Amino acid sequence: MKKMIYLLILPLLVVSGLVFSFAPFAYGSGANREIKNETRPSAKHLSIAHKKAGLEERKKWEASADGIKFKEWERSPEGKKVYASHDKIKKQLKAFTDMEAVVTSVTFQRADAKSSGPKWLVVTINGEAYMMQFTPKDFQQLNSLKVNDKIIVRSRSAGCSPNHPYLILSGDYIAHNNKVLFKRDFSKNNGC
Repeated sequence: MKKMIYLLILPLLVVSGLVFSFAPFAYGSGANREIKNETRPSAKHLSIAHKKAGLEERKKWEASADGIKFKEWERSPEGKKVYASHDKIKKQLKAFTDMEAVVTSVTFQRADAKSSGPKWLVVTINGEAYMMQFTPKDFQQLNSLKVNDKIIVRSRSAGCSPNHPYLILSGDYIAHNNKVLFKRDFSKNNGC
């Protein structure tokens, strides 16, 4: 009788041992697969939801007085000129490459701007005028520049506004006579 019980228990022990020894692999890969599957679709759903929310906000803004004014400006000759100037340098913006520029103003200020507000550098690149905005502290590094100075500019992005006559470039790098005058530190402010 004891032999019979041992014979029945032995296969159970062997089978249960195999099950427990392979269980971490089986459950581990299944669990990982489930986590990965849960993570990926939720990220897609979040980005789709985020895009939809962004589109809804944009539609609301476009229907507002400011949005209507901006759309009218885009269709105006001034707006079209600003967009055309962007098209001329978009490859350099994307590649963050050098652009040769000539300084046309170091004292530009909007009519309604405060004297303690941002400082502007206006330059021409291939015959088109562009603006770059700086904080007063950052602009101090550019105090040596004068009208007609030839500089090298690099920019990562550009923007436009009906309140500004030219395309607004991010002034990320400015050099004059092989000397770097300004270089934006992208390690601060999350790379902005």
